[in-house]
Amino acid sequence: MTAMTPGSNIPLSAARVAVDVAAPVRLDVSGLLLTADGKVRSDDDFIFYNQPSGPGVTYRSGGGSAPDAIVVDTAAVPPGIEKIVVTASPDAAGQTFQGIEPTATVRNADDGSALATFTPPQLGAETALVVIEVYRRNGVWKARAVGQGYANGLAGIATDFGVSVEEPAAPATPVPATPAPVAPPVAAPVDPRIAPPVPAAPPAPPAAPAAPAGAGKINLDKGRVNLQKNQTVSLVKGGAPLLSRVRMGLGWEPAFRGKDIDLDASVIAYGPNRNHLDSCYFGKLTILNGAIKHSGDNLTGEGAGDDETIVVDLGRIPAEATGLVFTVNSFTGQKFNEVAKAYCRLIDDASGEELVRFDLTGAEPQTGVMMAKLIKQFTGEWEMTAMGEFVKSRTVRGMVKPAAKSL
Repeated sequence: MTAMTPGSNIPLSAARVAVDVAAPVRLDVSGLLLTADGKVRSDDDFIFYNQPSGPGVTYRSGGGSAPDAIVVDTAAVPPGIEKIVVTASPDAAGQTFQGIEPTATVRNADDGSALATFTPPQLGAETALVVIEVYRRNGVWKARAVGQGYANGLAGIATDFGVSVEEPAAPATPVPATPAPVAPPVAAPVDPRIAPPVPAAPPAPPAAPAAPAGAGKINLDKGRVNLQKNQTVSLVKGGAPLLSRVRMGLGWEPAFRGKDIDLDASVIAYGPNRNHLDSCYFGKLTILNGAIKHSGDNLTGEGAGDDETIVVDLGRIPAEATGLVFTVNSFTGQKFNEVAKAYCRLIDDASGEELVRFDLTGAEPQTGVMMAKLIKQFTGEWEMTAMGEFVKSRTVRGMVKPAAKSL
């Protein structure tokens, strides 16, 4: 058996190999089938516990008592696939590999004999790894030790390899009528992987009473507005000039005694015919020539203030963009009934004044939610509508079609 070091490779003496990855904690192990350009052909080439089989590649669960593994049948891998990369990340959201370095073992899948082992050295802030790659070179299959780390978890791997992961159909389970009780928030240490934290929101000024459900469009004349689901507010105040630059803040906390929550806030831009123009998210922080900018990914949801913010320069939005839908997704699969105090709030970026707030209630066991939308009127003014519509999708890509239908 060969002990591999980063960059080393061995020829495979078996046509079917299994790569298992073990660590002191439970790991999520996955495999990606890559073409010569280093990308997947589609989401079907991402093999993991919710999509356990692909052409020549399968996911094998260890059942909690043995390491999970990716099994590669080299004779069944399609001709256009040049390599299969095996990735691992801690099951606990936001946990790094520091002190829990994993060991990958390449085995003959038929008899279980070990061909090679590899332990990536000197890990720190990495929350996901490309551990081993099984690749084809001049008709010969080999395995290479990689150990490439990502500080932004599975999302970083997805960005590199062109993967988006959609949520499988959820079983019908009872949903609590009311959210779980929420523990007082505990300040968390600053995580070096997260973009510079957004300052905590100042105490909100007294708000005008929320308009009754179904009251239709309201405005900002009486001060800050608390919206209920499906209510709309016109972003004008007493005939003042139209707002030029706003900031949408989105926040959440783990439910009582819950794990850290790694959610991703995004905004999707549409044209007048509901045509998708672009999406702004953790992997694309600026769109529409800088008119929309994202603050960066927050991996835990801990701490006071907005977890992620999106700045919208309304005066620079191109004429062809008439609708913006703000969404939140759980890439790692945690559902919104594990989330407490999710909200969005619209702020005048020039003055810092909070204009509109919408608190999400009645969470559902889904991995995506459309929080709010901004629609441009023929008069040039923008209107904000609270949505709170849940969607079965872990990524912003899966939100594009349902969000278009909401416009």
